[in-house]
Amino acid sequence: MVKVLAVASEAYPLIKTGGLADAVGALPGALATQGVQVTTLVPGYRAVRAALVRSRSVLDLPDLFGGPARILDSRSVPGVMALDAPHLFDRPGGPYVAPGGGEWGDNAIRFAALGRAAAALAQAMRADVLHAHDWQAGLAPAYLRFAPRRIPCLFTIHNLAYQGKFPAALFPALGLPDAAFAREGLEYYGAIGFLKAGLWFADAINTVSPSYAEEILTPEGGMGLDGLLRGRAGDLHGILNGLDVADWDPAADAALAANFSAGDAAPRAANKAALQARFGLTADPGAPLVAFIGRLAWQKGADLLLEAAPALMQAGAQLALLGSGEAALEGACRGFAAAHAGRAGTFIGFDEGLARLVYGGADMLVVPSRFEPCGLAQLAALRYGAVPVVARTGGLGDTVIDASPMALAAGCATGVQVAPGRADALAAGMRRALALFRDAPTWRAIQANGMATDVSWGPSAARYAALLKGLAARHG
Repeated sequence: MVKVLAVASEAYPLIKTGGLADAVGALPGALATQGVQVTTLVPGYRAVRAALVRSRSVLDLPDLFGGPARILDSRSVPGVMALDAPHLFDRPGGPYVAPGGGEWGDNAIRFAALGRAAAALAQAMRADVLHAHDWQAGLAPAYLRFAPRRIPCLFTIHNLAYQGKFPAALFPALGLPDAAFAREGLEYYGAIGFLKAGLWFADAINTVSPSYAEEILTPEGGMGLDGLLRGRAGDLHGILNGLDVADWDPAADAALAANFSAGDAAPRAANKAALQARFGLTADPGAPLVAFIGRLAWQKGADLLLEAAPALMQAGAQLALLGSGEAALEGACRGFAAAHAGRAGTFIGFDEGLARLVYGGADMLVVPSRFEPCGLAQLAALRYGAVPVVARTGGLGDTVIDASPMALAAGCATGVQVAPGRADALAAGMRRALALFRDAPTWRAIQANGMATDVSWGPSAARYAALLKGLAARHG
């Protein structure tokens, strides 16, 4: 059994702001079937500490960046440990953002502490591999590189756009040797790069889809790090995210108005009716209901959707928007819904139960991202019978089979793909999807194909296990 310590800033169900938490929370269970035992370390935010009852300290850190800290294990949440550092994490607000808005001013120190604690715990528990996720855990491989015992590291990029860049003046406080602040290390255009540190000091790198692994090697997709990544291309892997299909199960999901399965999707009609009611849409079982779930942000293409949305209204469709983000886009969504009362509805914020009802009741889910490392929304949509209309980028292109004439003839289509970054292409793709919707037998076949797609962690867990076991053997 290979023993792995994973470290991340969030993990479902303890703390979640996005898809990172879903992946970090679900992967250990999938790896357990592959001979890999994962313990996950997360920050001891208030919500995490409240969940970890009957906990005990497994490692004391008397002075962690200005205050005492300890690592807690708990029988209430097996396989998860928390960095209990009250001076860094016992505060209101979100993991990254203060209650009044804006990032916490000490985020660099907070997540440096997470990396330092992870390195210390990996040494103490004699882990075979450390698995660090995204920039918040980016310094863990750096601290391990200069630690007494060599432990190999895997670093996973969930989104290269978020890099954790901080002023160089903070470097002396990190407790790393001077040699670490170099081009071959943390230094990033004169600043400190947490994500860059992870990419440099890790023994292997992976990202969350094969296509995204190729895209980040280009100047367009590399976000300033393409040169480093091309230099490490031999160590870079693209492994698709999956879903915990026991949790994401339309036959048992309590958030749905009616449960259903791939063998009997008829009860979805009750979910559609409930969804129309929740969003203030006209009760019309025959109207195609298009939904969007996600951050209202440039990356997610929310502006493109709003630009293309009049085409949906002209075609007689309904639109349900669920998400939050940039203030201007939130206002634009509210304005569009007000201008199309009964035809469009908006819920600003995020509600897990409502999101599941959207997946289980919408006819199609639109994912118009300009870039998308993997995406989980389209996987949930496939599983729950909402046909995905996606931009042809990253993991979206890897997971949805376009309903081209040849794919329709072969009986393998699962959705519709459109060119990314263009509102006119999105509008054309949605018109194509609406035409397919009106061909009931074809639409049922596309929907059934999607629901039969294996979106579980199974195939990807096998690839992760092989990578982790290889790292452990190489440095064992």
